[in-house]
Amino acid sequence: MIKNLITRVRAKGDAFSIGCALGKANATSFLEYRLGMEQFRALDARWRGSEYLKDLEAAARAAYPRYVREIEGIAEGAGKDFKTIFLLNCQTDLQIPDAASAAKAVAGMGCTTVLIPAEGNGPAVIAHNEDGEPESLGANFWVEIEPDEGPAWSSFMTAGMLPGGTFGLNESGLVQTINEITPNDQKPGMPRQVLCRAILGAKSLDEAVGILKRNDRSCGFHHTLGDAKTRKVLSVEAPATGCVVVEVAKPRAHANHLLSSEFSGLKQTIGASSRDRQAAADRMIGEGALAGGAEAVLFDETTPIFKDWKDSRTLATSIFELFPDRIEWRIHAARDERDTLSGTMRVV
Repeated sequence: MIKNLITRVRAKGDAFSIGCALGKANATSFLEYRLGMEQFRALDARWRGSEYLKDLEAAARAAYPRYVREIEGIAEGAGKDFKTIFLLNCQTDLQIPDAASAAKAVAGMGCTTVLIPAEGNGPAVIAHNEDGEPESLGANFWVEIEPDEGPAWSSFMTAGMLPGGTFGLNESGLVQTINEITPNDQKPGMPRQVLCRAILGAKSLDEAVGILKRNDRSCGFHHTLGDAKTRKVLSVEAPATGCVVVEVAKPRAHANHLLSSEFSGLKQTIGASSRDRQAAADRMIGEGALAGGAEAVLFDETTPIFKDWKDSRTLATSIFELFPDRIEWRIHAARDERDTLSGTMRVV
């Protein structure tokens, strides 16, 4: 097994300076691999210079110019042109696949999240498996950022991507984890990666939910949101054409498809892995597995929930414990590589 190194990167300053620092760290062989993949080359050929892509960029610049500036910095630091890195960050906003190609794309897809509300004086817990390409092992980052504007934040980052679309937290007491969903409802509007980054800049849970309730989203994710100050945990299903926010009252899990009955009429592609992981996690939670911690579910290798497949690998397992004055976090690189990174973020 290849040792899964997760590099810690720290940066501070204005948006462009932060982006440059992240881009320099991201200038890896895996970024070259990602940009050379057949899927990305096809998207580049179809969408570069298109009015559709211009609409996505215009929406992002109008609402969140600082985060577009971060993308510009990432491109500069990585030695790539902005259009390439912006397109990379908009892959799913653009990819409107037919049912067959969508099914193929999601066949081995992760991720999985466990949501545990607070009991008594104990913490709320959000735990998450981040799955991705096995080729990215050793090329992922934990970034710790002190921006000139807004709260300090930290996030897992994959090559070339604006942080936010994986798992992270900020000093306002917010935690966010992301699960892929695949409804067929993309439309021109705000790129979802930019919205994920905006959550890391939010100063309250209400602000974060407001970001996800924008009616101009291009496509969407499932977001788990946690607020340390209140110990609330929310499950937010936010495709392009709706947003359902549920406060978690008992332990539950979420894989990679919409669960709310409000989306029963929305066509979505559900991979076998997502269906199996959701059913297995629900069963284990119902049988009391969480008495052994969230890892007891997320490290399951029978379904598997923790994956070591040829085309999909669990890159990191993150555990966030939310107390009113702090968030204690730890990141496992693998079942046998516990607490690769850990820390405490004080809430201000």
